[in-house]
Amino acid sequence: MITVLLPNLYQLRLPLPFALNHVNVYLLRDSQGWTVVDTGLHTPAAETGWQTAFTELGIAPHQIHTIVLTHFHPDHFGMAGWLHERSGARVLLALREIALAEEVWIHRADHDDPSLRHFLRHGMPAELVKQVVGAIARLRTGTRPHPPLTPLPAGTWLTMGERRFLAIHAPGHSDGQLIFYAPDERLALVGDQVLQKITPHIGVWPESDPDPLRKYLASLRELAALNVDLALPGHGKTITAWQERIAELQHHHQNRLEAMLQAVQDGAETAFTVAQRVFAVERFTPHEARFAIAETIAHLELLVADGMLERYDDEALVRYRPRASFANL
Repeated sequence: MITVLLPNLYQLRLPLPFALNHVNVYLLRDSQGWTVVDTGLHTPAAETGWQTAFTELGIAPHQIHTIVLTHFHPDHFGMAGWLHERSGARVLLALREIALAEEVWIHRADHDDPSLRHFLRHGMPAELVKQVVGAIARLRTGTRPHPPLTPLPAGTWLTMGERRFLAIHAPGHSDGQLIFYAPDERLALVGDQVLQKITPHIGVWPESDPDPLRKYLASLRELAALNVDLALPGHGKTITAWQERIAELQHHHQNRLEAMLQAVQDGAETAFTVAQRVFAVERFTPHEARFAIAETIAHLELLVADGMLERYDDEALVRYRPRASFANL
């Protein structure tokens, strides 16, 4: 589905085979052709979506001169190679995200996935871990073919759709994620950093920053200072109440930290057992379960860093326990 948002700026909604059933990608037209921001997961249905967009907008693939990726996650990165093969467009991505894409989508195809040990050590049952690793392997196929990537530093000004955007580092959801801000129009393309109805996933993964939630909350404080009238997210509806939505996300994570602290104080010791008390893990697909556990780890690690919990790691299992001074809160 294509939506005209502003002059020379279009949103294309592409299908995803998950509970989160779509991703928003953006097409910006200028006198030289088109810039694409994010690309979707490479599936036959998404290919059909792109072909429909080409027809409706009258785009010949060679008119796409630039592909900009907010981050390396497969629903944003996945079709960049497919589009590059048809257009010859340069593909821009933050340097940290290039390293993550190479590690997760290329290197691990030929090596054991460290997610296996990561989730086992945090208490996930072995059979579920096996299903999770299989789900990640299937996602990897949705990122092929892989395009050549050009580093895009934060602080760069880009012209897209006759508008000047500043690339801003917005970590937490992914270590090197970039969002794009056009101050003259109070317009932002915000990837998965701020979403309207759901909360962006902030999790600890084998390859990620060990304390992503702290960086995410710091990023939200910085982003709240921007004058934004319209934010265009990677999923869901556009955002018109910028500061209010950021405040809601901050409140959500404060509540989640309190709930997880309480779960540990009530006797849950591993990230998996904490997640069982906070999420309906038993009803989740393996894809959803891995996000729930990774997000739980992120909150527990922030509580450890802030001195509210203690972390015990015997290499086989990671456990969390209340610090004595907080045990009776």
